Amino acid sequence: MEQQVIIGIDIGTTSTKAVAFDSGGKALFQFAVEYPIISTRPEFAEQDPELVFTAVLSTLKTVVELVRKGEYQLQGVCFSSAMHSLIAMDENGRPLTNCIIWADARSVKQASSLKSSVIGHDIYLHTGTPLHPMSPLPKICWLREMEPDLFNRTSKFIGIKEYVFYRLYGVYRIDYSIASATGLFNIFTQKWHTDALEVAGITSEQLPEPVPPSFTFRYMDPDCASEIGVSASLPFVLGASDGCLANLGSDAVLPGDAVVTIGTSGAIRVTADKPVTDLGERIFSYILTPDKFVLGGAVNNGGIVLQWFRDNFYGSETEAARKKDEDIFSLLNAEAASIPPGADGLLFMPYLLGERSPIWNASARACFFGIHFTHTRGHFLRALMEGIIFGLYSVGNALEQTMGPVKAIYANGGFSRSDLWVQMLSDVFNVKVHLTNTTEASALGAALLGMHTLGMMEKLEDAGKLITVQRTFTPDPSAHEKYRKSYALFEKLYPNLRENLDDIQHLSGSGKPEA
Repeated sequence: MEQQVIIGIDIGTTSTKAVAFDSGGKALFQFAVEYPIISTRPEFAEQDPELVFTAVLSTLKTVVELVRKGEYQLQGVCFSSAMHSLIAMDENGRPLTNCIIWADARSVKQASSLKSSVIGHDIYLHTGTPLHPMSPLPKICWLREMEPDLFNRTSKFIGIKEYVFYRLYGVYRIDYSIASATGLFNIFTQKWHTDALEVAGITSEQLPEPVPPSFTFRYMDPDCASEIGVSASLPFVLGASDGCLANLGSDAVLPGDAVVTIGTSGAIRVTADKPVTDLGERIFSYILTPDKFVLGGAVNNGGIVLQWFRDNFYGSETEAARKKDEDIFSLLNAEAASIPPGADGLLFMPYLLGERSPIWNASARACFFGIHFTHTRGHFLRALMEGIIFGLYSVGNALEQTMGPVKAIYANGGFSRSDLWVQMLSDVFNVKVHLTNTTEASALGAALLGMHTLGMMEKLEDAGKLITVQRTFTPDPSAHEKYRKSYALFEKLYPNLRENLDDIQHLSGSGKPEA
């Protein structure tokens, strides 16, 4: 009898990856296709939606061929996707814009104006999406103000996953999970939020129809089905957002369980049985399923900061490592490990690319503090790695004030390959950190949701049986004490320096920021 498999596909910021899992949650085959971020102006960050759609077809086609050669029985496909994207579509179903992604900062002015208003605060309390240039609400406001002709020609405002499914099935549908990250969706009623629509200047008819993440399509465009190599009737489950599915794919579903992801950016998230918002507007509250919610915060500055430091301060070593086919990050880890916790009093405020949670200031900037004659390049590297963790810890503190203490962390993302960095996370939070049997948590989460939807798994809660902890890092009390003292100073830096950071931007010629 052929073994049943399901494909989880994750549409990400820089690539799309398809992974085939068997019914036991084991990854059998995977394939990824990369695509560029388009930045025609410093504050713009876009993708070509057609390139993303082509990547979806290509990754699926490759993995489907591998599944067929392995003589497995493909049951269906379920999707994960990055949040906060926006595409304006005309009445004929053609894009009027590129896909404006979460990293786009053009709507700083609109987000700032909303954030400082009474109606903006009320919208956050109903939608659970912090008011920031990342989300579609201020992006739509920007289009209305800055591109009125284009805005008036727009028939539908959608995201990248909705574009993919429109190309495959010819209808506009959005899952509750992606909808809950738009700033336009009421997470309590699970309908489009009237006040947010009024602020955006649009109607609900200009948005896709919201449906549960389990919503399943079965009648694909024949040409697309032929290109992928599947029957047009193969079930395609709409799925949810990448962050929410990463919690499911990490089995972080109990009170006190948190997931920390550090890839290009970073996030800390917990799962709850009801939506919760924060009067301080520091955290998000997104939908995983109609009765499961994921709360937390995302930071802009994760592994991309380490990459920046590598490229600018380890240039010759990086080139030498490439010639020898060696891993430059092994060298970086070794050098950082030679410096004691706390980096001998050197602190790094990691807002190299502005920041989302908990300060929600797209114009924030980074800085090293406490530089001394005795500090070496290794100290700066260590302080940088610690600063990224401190940034996540500040989000964790806001989350704990809302949801209660974090008791255990499940780590994933590229940083989980660094024992030093994972141990640092354990020491700062003073809790155990677990690594599970998959590094593709979002794709696995999509597959698990698909298994439940398609009857391969009786209860979604059974997903935990397919996930095992392979390694656990335990906090070092002496290191935690050093970090406790360092963090006490770290958390004062941004409030004390904010006005000066605004001034330094003005001196640099970038102008006075507005958020």
